[in-house]
Amino acid sequence: VQLQASGGGLVQAGGSRRLSCVASGRTFSLYAVGWFRQAPGKEREFVAAISWSGGSTDYTDSVKGRFTISRDNAKDTVYLQMDSLKPEDTAVYYCAADLVFRLPLGVHPYEYVYWGQGTQVTVSS
Repeated sequence: VQLQASGGGLVQAGGSRRLSCVASGRTFSLYAVGWFRQAPGKEREFVAAISWSGGSTDYTDSVKGRFTISRDNAKDTVYLQMDSLKPEDTAVYYCAADLVFRLPLGVHPYEYVYWGQGTQVTVSS
């Protein structure tokens, strides 16, 4: 599976951004997908995840109520809608695919096998 993340950019605090993760290769609709982020000097951290069907989602506490993960399996795409952005959301955002069916959804980077290249999101104050 090859993943391509896009949609990053510069946005003012309070603004919105939608990230996309497009997959190619193996049957994307079979895999859970997670979004992670990594700020300079920090470890990669979990942001959100969605099950293969879209029926289950999970979010880290700091983005609950502001970010929404969704997927369109017909388009092999997972989205991360980010609203009410804060400067502390600034990071490189990565999407990743988990080959193992698990509930609760994976929240650790080691649980994900395929990774996209990342897209930079910068939130200015």
